[in-house]
Amino acid sequence: MGEFGLIRHLTEDIKTQQASTHKGVGDDCAVISANNSETLVTTDLLLEGIHFDLTYVPLKHLGYKAASVNISDIYAMNGTPTQMVVSLGISKRFSVEDMEQLYDGIKLACRNHGVDIVGGDTTSSLTGLTISITCIGMADKEDIVYRSGAKDTDLVCVSGDLGAAYMGLQLLEREKAVFNQQGNKDKEVQAQPDFQGKEYLLERQLKPEARGDIIKKLKEAGVKPTAMIDVSDGLSSELLHICHESHCGCSVYEERIPIDYQTGIQAEQFGISAVTCALNGGEDYELLFTVSLKDYEKISQIEGVHIIGRIQKEELGALLVTRDGAEYPLQAQGWQHL
Repeated sequence: MGEFGLIRHLTEDIKTQQASTHKGVGDDCAVISANNSETLVTTDLLLEGIHFDLTYVPLKHLGYKAASVNISDIYAMNGTPTQMVVSLGISKRFSVEDMEQLYDGIKLACRNHGVDIVGGDTTSSLTGLTISITCIGMADKEDIVYRSGAKDTDLVCVSGDLGAAYMGLQLLEREKAVFNQQGNKDKEVQAQPDFQGKEYLLERQLKPEARGDIIKKLKEAGVKPTAMIDVSDGLSSELLHICHESHCGCSVYEERIPIDYQTGIQAEQFGISAVTCALNGGEDYELLFTVSLKDYEKISQIEGVHIIGRIQKEELGALLVTRDGAEYPLQAQGWQHL
């Protein structure tokens, strides 16, 4: 059934009871009416051994990433993040200093995006570190962008570049495997990881940035996306979410998918396709969105935004168009939570 199938199965019969609940389960955030604006709410749960490996993830980076991925969900609704609630499950092996490092990362991300940490909870854990973060944001009702607004002939756009975070993860996993193979060798003679020239890939994995700058540029250009989502589970998965919610299809062009030079080089060294990394790697936390065709001139002028395809009628399907013009159905092969 998978994560999303299970979620739909468990929540499809839920009916909202409060007039203030404008949007419940099914998008990047819940939407709660509050006076003249809407409240956006999103939450994320991170478990040691499932979502992160402390063998190679520094606690400060982990805190920064945990906060950033929630802030990213608010931006994916075209909202402004405002508050955050942080809850931790901590095992005995962590010291106060460890938790200070974790919180240093959380606080840094919050300062960068003007978010207030307003509460949370802390408890003991028998299974390692658990992080639960809820981020709250605000948006005017007419500004909110859902996944369900894409229309036939809309342009498909994405910010930044894709696949780098996945390549960073592969580098870290490779070095962990080398370390484990060395076993109990003298620490003085153990090989040290060599990441020279690969700093960008590691930063994309360990310290992703929520793209509030893109939201600002879109507003300055007078462009409101018709649908939007952040790229957490891979480009294919996110495109299929938009197509499912908007009852449409899409064509995405392989040659237009933005891939950083370092990502391409590293993918070649690993013997895998850089396009496959971009489509299925995930954790880039870039913004994937659609805009009306009439906004082509405006969107093409925005630095850091790439037009990668178009929305089409649902019966035409969701397709990847290769460099030689062949068409293949998009498949969600990214991260599966269950």
